Amino acid sequence: MTGGLLLGIVTVALVTLFAALVAAAETALTRISHARAESLAAEDPDGRSALADLLTDREGTLAPLLLLRVVFHLIAAAVVTVIVFDRVGPGWVALAVAAEVIVLYVFAEAMPRTWALQNPDVAARRAAPIVRIVLVIAPLRWASRLLNGISNVLLPGPARPPVITEDELIALTGAAAAGASIEDEERELIESVFALGDTIVREVMVPRTDMITADAASTITEVLDLAIEKGLSRLPVCGTGIDDIVGVCLVKDLTRSERAGKGDRPARSLMRRPRFVPETKHADALLREMQAGRHHLAVVVDEYGGTAGLVTLEDVVEELVGEIVDEYDVEEPLVEPLAGGEALVHGRMPVDQLNALVASQIEEGDWDTVGGLIFNTLGHVPSVGEWIEEGGVRLRVERMEGRRITRVRLTPVDHEVAADG
Repeated sequence: MTGGLLLGIVTVALVTLFAALVAAAETALTRISHARAESLAAEDPDGRSALADLLTDREGTLAPLLLLRVVFHLIAAAVVTVIVFDRVGPGWVALAVAAEVIVLYVFAEAMPRTWALQNPDVAARRAAPIVRIVLVIAPLRWASRLLNGISNVLLPGPARPPVITEDELIALTGAAAAGASIEDEERELIESVFALGDTIVREVMVPRTDMITADAASTITEVLDLAIEKGLSRLPVCGTGIDDIVGVCLVKDLTRSERAGKGDRPARSLMRRPRFVPETKHADALLREMQAGRHHLAVVVDEYGGTAGLVTLEDVVEELVGEIVDEYDVEEPLVEPLAGGEALVHGRMPVDQLNALVASQIEEGDWDTVGGLIFNTLGHVPSVGEWIEEGGVRLRVERMEGRRITRVRLTPVDHEVAADG
C-alpha cells in the first residue's frame, strides 16, 4: 500500500468521523428546548455558558455546522473518486461513489442522528464544547453568513419559529404519561389548566336554587346561626329578594361582633360590598381577579341582571384539582351506579361528564346539565316517570323537588334492547 493510498483512506475515515460528530451535534441542538437547556445548566453549572448561550442564536449556531457537514461529505466523495480513478479506472468511479454514499448515510448521518435522538441530553452536553470550537473559526462563520444571505435573497421572508398548538401540548402530556415521564395526576392537572380557559362561570357556579342567603333585616346572631347550621364561612345578604343581593357577611366578622355583645344589631351593619360577575365570564379570568382582589365569593348575574347563582374561589379551584370536600360537605353524589349497567345521576350533572360516563355523543346546546337537557327536549316541566332518549341513552326522571330535577335514571338503549330480546 503506497503512501498516497494510505493518506486517502485515512482522510476519508477522518472526514466521515467529523461529519458524524457534526450531524449528532446538529440534531442535538435542533431538538433541545431552551427550557431543557436551562434545566441541564442548573444540574451542571459549569456547562451553563457552553449550552444555553448556543441556543440564544440557534440559527447562527447551526449555519456553520450545516456548511461544515456539506464540506466533509464533498471531501470524502472527492477523495474516493480520485483514488478509484487512479487505481482502478473511470469505469469503477460510479460504483465507488454509490458505496461512499451508503457509508456516509449509515455512519455519518443515520447512526449519529439516531443516537442523538435517543440520548438528547447527553448529546447536547457533549456537542456544546465542540460547536463552540467550530464557531471560533472566523472564515467558516463568514462563509455561512454569506451563503445564508444569498439564500435569503433567493427566498425572502422571515423565519417563523414552530408554534405548538394546545392539542399538540395535550398530546405531548399524554405521551409523557404513557412513557412514565410524568404521573397521570400531573397529566390530568395540565389538561385541567387548558380546560379552565374554555370553562365559563355558569358551568361551575352554585345555581340560585341552591343558594343559601340571609335577610338584610336579620340580626347578627340569626345570620351567624344560619352560617353555622349550613357550615358556611360567608353568606350573601338579600334585600327585597334573591335578585337584590346587597352584601356579603363573613362568619369571622359575625363571630367577632357577637362576642363583643353586639349580636342583636342588624347584619346589614357588617356587610361587605358584593362582587358581581356575568355568567359568561371565563373561569381562568375570574380566578386571576379573585387572587388580585382577595375576595372568595362572587354573585353571578344573567343577561337581564338577575341573580343566576354564586361562585366561590373553591368552585374555580376544584376545576383544576378536582372535588375539595370538607367536614361540612354533605352533597349528594352526582353518580350512583346500579346493577345491569344503569345509573342514577343528579339533575345538575354537566352534560360533558355524562358523555364521558357512558361514552355517548349528546350534542351541546343552550343547556349545561342533564336537567337542562331534559327540560329543553320535553319543552315543559317534566313529571316523575317522563323520559327522553339522546345519544344512545335513555334518561328517565326519578325525583323532582318543586320544578327541579334531582334524580335521573340513566339506561343505555342497547342494554334495554338486549333485555327485551
